[in-house]
Amino acid sequence: MRLSNIWKYLVAILGAAFIACGFNLFLVPHQLLSGGVSGLSMLVNYFTRMDLSILYFAFNVPILVAGWFQLGKRFIVLSIVSVVATTWFIAIVPVHALSSDTLLASVFGGVLVGIGAGISFRAGGSSGGFDIVGSIVTRYRDFPVGNVLVAMNGLVILAAGYLQQDWNLALASMISIFVSGKVVNFIHISHYKVTVYIITNETDALLTKLLELPRGVTKIKTEGAFSHKSKDMLMTVTTRYELQELKRIIKQTDPKAFVNIVETVGIMGSFRRG
Repeated sequence: MRLSNIWKYLVAILGAAFIACGFNLFLVPHQLLSGGVSGLSMLVNYFTRMDLSILYFAFNVPILVAGWFQLGKRFIVLSIVSVVATTWFIAIVPVHALSSDTLLASVFGGVLVGIGAGISFRAGGSSGGFDIVGSIVTRYRDFPVGNVLVAMNGLVILAAGYLQQDWNLALASMISIFVSGKVVNFIHISHYKVTVYIITNETDALLTKLLELPRGVTKIKTEGAFSHKSKDMLMTVTTRYELQELKRIIKQTDPKAFVNIVETVGIMGSFRRG
């Protein structure tokens, strides 16, 4: 296994530790929710006292299966590692309130969960649950992942307020989810766009791989000013999140390709290849 892949798995496990600490040290002691699948797991745990780690894992399984077909093996394998690691950390980290103040617990719990989910995304996976649903949505609609998660998690919080009959806890949970979403956006930056210019001698082979991605590619004829040799330049606009996969394809197909990556301020027209 390559060193870079080992590093990604270690980062995913580290993210899982942050998430579990956010749960057991801040949110669960105050019966707050993190939203999404985690929130559903916590809600069932509060009312039935079923083991939270088992609930978290069970609710994630069908979403991981759906993600396997929608997002691909590379993304979901890391997500599976994150979900399994989070399940294990939830089981071993003791439930102990580090703060007696509900508001502070919601803020710091949200920060830890956001850091964990964000670095899992940066490693190329997710922390499971609605993170995967959010990733599927952003593949088809140009929304920040954190904002998608906040919207879906809000529905869970409304259900929690109604079932618990304690809207103070529901509102504090909303703060936690809002903070978590902002931290994910800050770390993940998946909705930021970049334009990639690739000058290559392996045009056909590279195009075959690039056209499997969801973004369009433009082929431009160029000529070297010094050598006067004709070459092809491929141009594509992608997200920071998808950029890592694009770099991997280029390195595998044409390691000698000249690549220029430029930040994109804005785009008009169809971003996703139809």
